[in-house]
Amino acid sequence: MRLSGSITALATPFTASGDLDRPAWKRLVTSQLDAGTQGLVVAGSTGEAAMLDEAEYDWLVTSALELVAGRVPVLAGTGQSSTARTVALTRHVATLGVDAALVVVPPYVRPTQAGLVAHFRAVADDAGVPVLLYNVPGRTGTDMAPETVAALATHPRIVGIKEAHDGVERMQALLALRAPGFAVLSGDDATAGRAMLAGADGTISVVSNIVPAAFRRLCDLARDGRTDEAQAWDARLAPIHAFSGIEPNPIPVKAVLARQGFGHGLRLPLTTLADAHRAQADDAARLAADLEASCRARAA
Repeated sequence: MRLSGSITALATPFTASGDLDRPAWKRLVTSQLDAGTQGLVVAGSTGEAAMLDEAEYDWLVTSALELVAGRVPVLAGTGQSSTARTVALTRHVATLGVDAALVVVPPYVRPTQAGLVAHFRAVADDAGVPVLLYNVPGRTGTDMAPETVAALATHPRIVGIKEAHDGVERMQALLALRAPGFAVLSGDDATAGRAMLAGADGTISVVSNIVPAAFRRLCDLARDGRTDEAQAWDARLAPIHAFSGIEPNPIPVKAVLARQGFGHGLRLPLTTLADAHRAQADDAARLAADLEASCRARAA
């Protein structure tokens, strides 16, 4: 399996009372497929995985698999601070039928680079499902070095990396590791276009929750090497990128999703978008609607 193109790290809709909004979830998954999204991540950090109980987690995964019905890859977030717990959860999602597990660098514990190699090898050895590495130092407190990724890239069950470090040199170092069995995906929306123009296989995106067709268009243009068009389209997406970072993820994108009819809020300790940012959320929702309408008109 090779992951590529526009992959959405799905947010998890909740009702006003804080329960899973199951109808909104199904509509969100369906809308992503209709817009051309090329893969879905369930229960990652954008999906508030840490706030889900086991039954909710399983329902989200199994319902996504049923709705997708094999049309695009479905990944489940399984990374934990403990290697043993990561192995157990990854084994579990393998039994549910996911196409791959997205396994983040263990958060909070700050392992050494040698510890990261041992951790990911242990997961990949025992998981029974392909593993996509995920480096996001701003969340985990540990930065996985390219040399560490190189040591893991030859493992037969490790199929690539989602890299959220936004540096040009970092992406260049990882692109040197691309191979038929190892994909390099951007995990930073604001620099994803640049990464794909440089040769990245695709991106796992947050903002594609609210602009799935527009983000698919960016991926298509960049991966086709249409530099001027990709940069121009990315410039139109720039205010969405900026808004998505106005508060911690997924607070901003869920504010827009609520305006689009997909759920009502978040679970503590995350709180809804501050009143001071409501105008920006309204602007982002209007821009998202305009961009999606432009893509629909182009496809018509």
